[in-house]
Amino acid sequence: MRYGVSFPNFGDGVSARSLADLAAEAEAVGWDGFFLWDHLFAFMPGPVPAVDPWIALAAIALKTERVQIGPMVTPLPRRRPVKLARETATLDHLSGGRLVLGVGIGAAPFEWDYLAEETDAKIRGAMLDEGLEVLTGLWRGEPFRHRGPHYRVAGDGGDAEWGAVCFPPPVQRPRIPIWVAGTWPRKPPFRRAARWDGVFPIKNDGQMTPDDVREMVGYVAAHRGTERDPNAPFEVVIGGASDAGAAGTRTVAPLAEAGATWWVEGIDPWRFGYADGAPWPVEAMHGRIRKGPPRG
Repeated sequence: MRYGVSFPNFGDGVSARSLADLAAEAEAVGWDGFFLWDHLFAFMPGPVPAVDPWIALAAIALKTERVQIGPMVTPLPRRRPVKLARETATLDHLSGGRLVLGVGIGAAPFEWDYLAEETDAKIRGAMLDEGLEVLTGLWRGEPFRHRGPHYRVAGDGGDAEWGAVCFPPPVQRPRIPIWVAGTWPRKPPFRRAARWDGVFPIKNDGQMTPDDVREMVGYVAAHRGTERDPNAPFEVVIGGASDAGAAGTRTVAPLAEAGATWWVEGIDPWRFGYADGAPWPVEAMHGRIRKGPPRG
């Protein structure tokens, strides 16, 4: 079992520099991953500081040496896959091959509606699937062309016959690991996850239980395609709240026994008593990270 932290990309005191410093502290006390939310707006009253997660992750890459980093998760249908291919390849080099790409269709409807973007979940699911095809095609570092219902790459005119090339490709081969998020027990996201490198289940009514994890792991395993290397690593990433040290193992150990390979500690203000209009409980949030992972 490995242990990571998931932290908002907005809130009191948040900046690219402060997040990089916090990630370095997390690394020093034994966490294995430091992941950021990806929201355009802070979904709370008043003007609240926010940062672009990708620029913050670049700062984190330079401040850390060991932890895996990445968005947890980025709503790929809101991103341009070609631009994201270049950004992720660059960040993978900057971090020395430590990037993980967490993806989903996006679960904050107001962010789509405010910007007049696609709000239909089925269409966003199709955009996610096609976007991953574009991303992984470009990550090969070879001439790539694509023409689909949502995206085109080197599709018309100019030097299109040569294709688009994302060079240098990412450090990690065959690709940057892709973890797919979805709301359990809805099944489509988990059939999608079975095609990639990991799954990050979320429950609207609380934390995943060991029984949930066992059922979900079985479902994903049953839908692995023959095109995927059966010996390739597949991560089962469970998020939630725990105590530090040996006390936290009472929460995490049963999940590991059920098939979880990562525990991601959710560090959000509501967990620590935040109410609208009040200052963020920054010390409590940072304090949980500084206490270290729930490792016995």
